[in-house]
This record gives sequence, structure tokens and C-alpha cells, in this order.
Amino acid sequence: MLGHATAVLRPSGHPDRGETDLDEAIACEQEALQLLTSGDPCYEEYRRCLIAYLQIKTRSQVTTLPSNSSPAANFDIKQVIRDVAFEKLKAIPPRLLHTVTGFLCNRDAQISHFMHSQEYDQLLSSCATCDPSQQMKLIRAEVSKYFRFVTLSHRWGEGEPLLRDIEDKNVYSMSAKDGLGKLQAFCAVACEQGYLWAWSDTCCIDKGSSAELQEAIGSMFAWYRRSALAIVYLSDVPNTGSFGSSEWFRRGWTLQELLAPRRILFYTRNWSLYKNRTSSNHKADAAMLEELEGATGIESRFLTNFSPGMNDARSRLQWASLRRTTRPEDIAYSLFGVFNIHLPILYGESAENALGRLLVEVIGQSGDISILDW
Repeated sequence: MLGHATAVLRPSGHPDRGETDLDEAIACEQEALQLLTSGDPCYEEYRRCLIAYLQIKTRSQVTTLPSNSSPAANFDIKQVIRDVAFEKLKAIPPRLLHTVTGFLCNRDAQISHFMHSQEYDQLLSSCATCDPSQQMKLIRAEVSKYFRFVTLSHRWGEGEPLLRDIEDKNVYSMSAKDGLGKLQAFCAVACEQGYLWAWSDTCCIDKGSSAELQEAIGSMFAWYRRSALAIVYLSDVPNTGSFGSSEWFRRGWTLQELLAPRRILFYTRNWSLYKNRTSSNHKADAAMLEELEGATGIESRFLTNFSPGMNDARSRLQWASLRRTTRPEDIAYSLFGVFNIHLPILYGESAENALGRLLVEVIGQSGDISILDW
């Protein structure tokens, strides 16, 4: 493209480069993007170039813009912020509950909340006055902070709300019965902890879409790892009880939900912190770690610093050996994230077939045939 070549041949700071060159480069990149689809091999290259040119133009403007600059003058920086926000959202669940309003939001709604927030206005103001070389660092930090989210780990019970049950509804206004009551309490606790966004596997996945379900299962470990906090709800543990006998420790999916998060808090039946331990992270509590080791048979070094992959493959299979899942094949699927492998989800196959596919992949990558004796 002519604009692309012009910008490359006359980079920012070149004595022969004027504002017209940069505007032409931006226009050419925009025109190219309109002609391409997101699946085109060249699409990402043109998009990155466009963002880079917009950043160059923004930096040159910010040095002379007053903090009360007009909306038109702020157009470029707004686009950069929006692009950074969309990139951030690609790495987190596509649907999240807004803990203040109680509504389930897709990515467009999440972006809309951000663009109308006080945090967004403050970011615009900060970008107009900060050192241009620090703008992208500031934008990424503030966007990441805004979209921090909390995950729920729990044992499914009666009346769990599904996606269709809460779409376009305020969960706080719905009947607090069974699973809905749990969802309301979870969102309220997440909000009290200072987070705007929350995710539950009951209602934030369209289980009627096989493609979305496949993506969600493949991304589950990463979502729990990237969450700012995982809240574990132990519905069968009274406030004064011990969690060692909880069914939560016997379920297949909760293994990765224990290992993946860097920060975790356990709550009892009435939504009190387990044994009133008020530390910000129960994985950093020595007494809690000792109890967790006893309940799971997993060494504390794995509980606090777990890396998905093939190391200690036999141990990982042993951790799962006493756990159960409602659907037999899920015992294999629930380990995909633990081993960091990606295989098709084939609901309807036998547990033996699913485990067979898992073991073949693990042996193929690790070379450890001793896992067959797990």
C-alpha cells in the first residue's frame, strides 16, 4: 500500500515527513481493512500497522493537547484504548456477570460498560497529561485492572440457573431459590471483594452450542488461572465444620479449579470465610495449606505453584483417580487443562475411550509409559 510504504520510508521524526503522510498511511490501512475479512492472513498485519500509526499520531498530539481537549482531538487515543480492551477480552470468558448491576454481559456489553465508566474517563485524562512513552503501559494496566474477574468453583446442586434463565435479567431481582441464591451470593461476595466481573460455569456458557462448549472446556484452566480470585463455595460444610469431608474434593472438575487459580478463598454453607480465616489468599495461609494437603493428597508446592504440562504426569493422574464426574467421559476432559493438551470433546463416547485418548496423548508428549500404572 502507498501509505504503508510512505510511513516506512519516512518514519516519525524524518525531516520530510509531514502530518499528511501519516494521515494517508492511516487512511490506506483503514481502506485495506475494509476490503479484508478477519480470517485473511494479512488482516492482523494491517490492523497492527493501523494501531501503530494511530499511536504515533496520538503521541504527537498528546504533547500539545491540554487536559480539556475536545472529543474530536481525543479520537485516536480512544480507538487505541478500545483496541487494547478488545485484546484483553479475548483472553477471558466471553460472558461475564456484572456484579453491580446483576446482568450477564457479552463482550460488546463489557466494552460498553467500560467506555461509560469513571475509570475510562480517568484514563483518558491521564493519557492526555502523561509522558507519551508511558501511554501504552498505562492503558494496558488500567484496562487489565478494570476487567479483573472472579471465578466460582462449586459442586452443582438443584436448580442451577442456565444461560437462558438469566439472559437480559437482573440476577439480584430473581427468586433466591437453590442455584439462583448461590449465584446471587457469589456475585455479591465478588462485588464486596472489589471486583466488577464474575464468572460461573452454570450460566456463563451456552451449553446448547457444541462449538462454545468445546471452546469453554479447552479454555477453562486458563480462565481460572487468569482470574483475579477463585471463590470456592462448600455447600456441605457448616460454618464450624472441617472441609476435609466435603464432596467438593471428590469431584473431577474441581481438581483444575483448585490447581489453576493463584488466589483462592473458601466459603462455607452460609457464605462465611472458612474458619473465619481472613487472609486475602488461602493458598498463602500455612494452616490452610496443611489442611488442603490432607484433604487432597497433593503437596503444597503443587497447590501454590502449579504449572500445567507433563511433569509428574503419574502423580496428576493419581490425584484424579478418586474423583468422580456426572458424565463418565468428563473424568478425562477435566484433565485436559491440567496436562495442557487440546483434544476434541466427544460427548457420548465412553469413559474408557476418552481416557484412552488422553493417555495416548500424555505418553506421546511425555514419553512416560509408567503412567499406565496409575
